[in-house]
Amino acid sequence: MSEPALRIAVLLSGSGTSLENLFEGIDAGELPCEVVVVIASKEKAGGLARAQRRGVPAVAVPRRKYPDVGAFNDALHGVLDDFAVDLVALLGFLSPFETRGRFDGKALNVHPALIPAFCGQGYYGRRVHEAVLASGVKLTGASVHFVDAEYDHGPIILQQAVAVEDDDTPDSLAARVQAAERQLVPEAIRLFAEGRLQIDGRRVRILPER
Repeated sequence: MSEPALRIAVLLSGSGTSLENLFEGIDAGELPCEVVVVIASKEKAGGLARAQRRGVPAVAVPRRKYPDVGAFNDALHGVLDDFAVDLVALLGFLSPFETRGRFDGKALNVHPALIPAFCGQGYYGRRVHEAVLASGVKLTGASVHFVDAEYDHGPIILQQAVAVEDDDTPDSLAARVQAAERQLVPEAIRLFAEGRLQIDGRRVRILPER
């Protein structure tokens, strides 16, 4: 008898390209999981339409409608309560998500740089790539990490380096970093689904296949 599919909630704020990549991996039989709900922090986030086209429940929880982070997270958790979620995936989610004990070690985030560089509050989207280029560094990349109480801070699951070229623009650099993200996110989810991620303090150990 096969294991039940991992039930994933995706939180996003934008167009949902990472969500689409996740759907494609599931469709190809590469990931033992299903997306059971998509929650957006913006009413017009394109990711909502992507979910709806696939018959996945899509819920807008606009951050601007709540007076503080706590009230916003009350609303997020209220939605999650209805879907028996095993893992929360923050894929371009621009607001803080509180794990509240319930999702400690069960929520992951993707960031378009090599944490701990170019991360934290205010570092998101194009701003990250602009900062990378302004700094003159030769390497950037993408990171997938577990969520904790700080922005872009939890234990790192996977990283992939991306070279910074002399003629890069924020857009050209973003395209290559996003290509790295499209590899890292499904792999991190697959490892989680297989029970192969072990948090040991600030480190995540990847256990051998059973």
